[in-house]
Amino acid sequence: MPTLDHRSLITRLRVLQADIRASLRAHMRSQEQAVWSRTVRDDSGDTIFGIDAEVEDILVQHCQEWGKTQHFVLIAEGVDPDGIQFGQPGRGGPPFRLLVDPIDGTRGLMFDKRSAWCLMGVAPEKGKNTRLQDIELAVMTELPTTRQSTSDVLWAVKGQGAHAERHDIGTGAPRPLVLVPSQATTLRHGFASVSNFFQGGKELIGRLEEAILQRALGGWNPDKAEVYSDQYISSGGQLAEVALGRDRFVLDVRPLVHKKLGVKSSLACRPYDIVTMLIAQEAGCIVRDPFGEPLDAPLDTTTNVAFACYANRKLAEQLMPIVREEVRRHLG
Repeated sequence: MPTLDHRSLITRLRVLQADIRASLRAHMRSQEQAVWSRTVRDDSGDTIFGIDAEVEDILVQHCQEWGKTQHFVLIAEGVDPDGIQFGQPGRGGPPFRLLVDPIDGTRGLMFDKRSAWCLMGVAPEKGKNTRLQDIELAVMTELPTTRQSTSDVLWAVKGQGAHAERHDIGTGAPRPLVLVPSQATTLRHGFASVSNFFQGGKELIGRLEEAILQRALGGWNPDKAEVYSDQYISSGGQLAEVALGRDRFVLDVRPLVHKKLGVKSSLACRPYDIVTMLIAQEAGCIVRDPFGEPLDAPLDTTTNVAFACYANRKLAEQLMPIVREEVRRHLG
């Protein structure tokens, strides 16, 4: 069976993301913040704001041009939940599915508060049976605020390691970026966060987080600030922080919390938010579900995903049993 041309796909996705970054930055500099943050529509995935709509057109235009020489299916927040077919069967190399979150971290970026990320992953075409575990390559590009002068780009191919560059926004010049997760074997004096962004289950998540930290640190020293929390409203951004050595542990159990509260349908992390988990894994991080099992989900825009990311294997070996037991105790 023919295999995907990883090198060509990485190049194509990096160019696409660079165009999205440039267009978005120009748009943000030329428009008022009220234009970026206006609500355009509510989709099955998430609320679509003005800043999201700006990049959707760029994404589709690129895919239309790509479809002249390649057959693939685009699955993305903001488009038809069943995906959009580009090209024709038999055209180009092996068919694939492209899962995209054009802007992961919209809420932080649209207030010019914190950078967001453009996330993309490619898996061989298996129809609706295609899953996150099938992702063979991933690329993510930082979408900076208007106050930033640099942007990070991370990418990986399964089994070939992860790579990164830092781009000067003014000149476009790249320079190598070290992609080394923390090798610390404790959470003490590091960032460790349990996602607790929005209304709904905040008290329950807070109690779970306290229980995990109490066990991981052997208690609480009220005279010291020993572990720090960073509520970065971007799942892809959270994984990048761990891969880049800034954070040591991230846990997102919102789907389990909402289920515990009796909510049948809720907004939480979706597969497109976690599509670049391959980059963290190839960098040496351990990405699992909250119970320590391999993380997987359909390649869609509606499935809720709970995940845990540990900076390194030794840290994971220490924390994973604690996380598993406390999640079961609080949310089982």
